[in-house]
Amino acid sequence: MLWSHFPAWARTFKLCFLNFGGVAAAPPLSATGGSLAIRPFPPSTPPSRCSGVMSLEGSGTRLVAEVIKDRLCFAILCSRPKSSSNVHYFTIDNELEYENFYADFGPLNLAMLYRYCCKINKKLKSIPMLRKKIVHFTGPDQRKQANAAFLIGCYMVIYLGKTPEEAYSILMFGNTTYIPFRDAAYGSCNFFITLLDCFHAVKKAMQYGFFNFNSFKLDEYEHYEKAENGDLNWIIPGRFIAFCGPHSRSRLESGYYQHAPESYIAYFKNHNVTTIIRLNKRMYNAKQFTNAGFDHYDLFFADGSIPTDAIVKEFLDICESAEGAIAVHCKAGLGRTGTLIACYIMKHYRMTAAEAIAWIRICRPGSVIGPQQQFLMTKQSSLWLEGDHFRRKLRGQENSRHKAAVSKLLVAVDDFSLHGAEKHTKQKPELYSDDDESYSVTQGDRLRALKSRRQPKKSAVPLTVILQSSVQSCKTSEPNVSGSAGIAKRATRSASRKGSFKSLVPQREGRKRNALQQMPPAALCPSISRTKTVLR
Repeated sequence: MLWSHFPAWARTFKLCFLNFGGVAAAPPLSATGGSLAIRPFPPSTPPSRCSGVMSLEGSGTRLVAEVIKDRLCFAILCSRPKSSSNVHYFTIDNELEYENFYADFGPLNLAMLYRYCCKINKKLKSIPMLRKKIVHFTGPDQRKQANAAFLIGCYMVIYLGKTPEEAYSILMFGNTTYIPFRDAAYGSCNFFITLLDCFHAVKKAMQYGFFNFNSFKLDEYEHYEKAENGDLNWIIPGRFIAFCGPHSRSRLESGYYQHAPESYIAYFKNHNVTTIIRLNKRMYNAKQFTNAGFDHYDLFFADGSIPTDAIVKEFLDICESAEGAIAVHCKAGLGRTGTLIACYIMKHYRMTAAEAIAWIRICRPGSVIGPQQQFLMTKQSSLWLEGDHFRRKLRGQENSRHKAAVSKLLVAVDDFSLHGAEKHTKQKPELYSDDDESYSVTQGDRLRALKSRRQPKKSAVPLTVILQSSVQSCKTSEPNVSGSAGIAKRATRSASRKGSFKSLVPQREGRKRNALQQMPPAALCPSISRTKTVLR
């Protein structure tokens, strides 16, 4: 569309683009005449006074950041423009908003990304807009600029087949820069996730089948992510759920919701969850899960801290042996939970640490906090090597019917991953010691309280009410489940169990091979398929 096609008021409309240092002018993607008049402003100039930063004059000038030729553009504007017969402007700045814990501001979650993609597709297909140029604009708030760029960049990756680098380069028009995303910790931050990290995470997640917007269940996602409805999110569908730590009974305590294990049982059974991993101090009796037929494991490490190599190894071993999906929790289900799930993703899907963190935060905002971010960076190379070694060995044995061969393979992988840790059994850490969390308010307590105090939707119904009938039917059938000869007796690990981490390995060897053979094909390949996935 030529600039002369715009109404008279729009021909003198001013565009401004912000970066870290203040306001910078951004040239158009293409121009066939006309001139560009630029007057720089000092970094301290407020957005409200930045009119005249860039003046587009003459004819033949196109809008910057053209996403789809003559159809879809992205712009950063100082004030809200009016749509015309030729141009339709819209913004999501006050529609899709990140719910922060402290100074964190994004990226927006998977449900918001889905809503945005639906909005764009609807506008592009709308008959009244077929001849209009659609402009997604955002205002001077740099946090909202980053989230707006995240949304349209992901749209390019998912629906337009752009590579992460291509999407990123389109958004970097002129001197435009975007502030990176930070963690949900209180205070300063020294680790950041960039837009490019997010685009790579979404691209790989799409290729590995972590999400599919053709079958995405928006209502379910938005319902269960609420604190009053269970506070759970799927990180890898069919494989990992991250959720808030249950309590012995359901109640509203000190401003936040507490759910008993029984509140989750029906949902977990309906979604083939077989294993529960607890990373925080005991707030409920593990028998509340094991009596319902679940495996339950305790792998405690202090709130806000990083896991030992032994805990990482044991977590990976449990997950690789699980027959179904695994539900992982700590106090808030954010820091420790996200950290260990990220280790699994790096090992089996070869994502970088930044990509794994980005994906987990897109699924469950606020995940992976403070030093846990640097920890994942230090573990990236070793987990990649372990994963490569693991897949080579697995492919070499996948047609074997000899259990001994499989057991030998698993031992070899364990030895490789711990770099000889089995030789230092005397220095193994205590399996479970939750004294540090027993008498103090920790990071997890604060985060879950903040999340619980968010205003719930009027239609929200507590999880215990929604699942009450299902839970009752589950309880009724409980004796048959636990007494069935076809189901193995479930085990839990506790402080009274003095054995080393190897004590449960023999129990899992018989089923580990079957569980791993059910993993997505992409997880058995160190490289990513380059086949484009186009969602309609």
